[in-house]
Amino acid sequence: MAKKGANRVQVILECTEHKESGMPGMSRYITTKNKKNTTDRLELKKFNPVMKKYTLHKEIK
Repeated sequence: MAKKGANRVQVILECTEHKESGMPGMSRYITTKNKKNTTDRLELKKFNPVMKKYTLHKEIK
């Protein structure tokens, strides 16, 4: 029998707009994904507290 949650991995999401703007600091979130069902990189809209708005966050290696 397979382990429960064996396909889930932790991923880091980083703000794309913040990186391009050149502002100091960064916005990062840690989440999990099922690597069997989601083989490509995650892209989610998350809140960036430095820019005070919702921005696109992409998975980084």
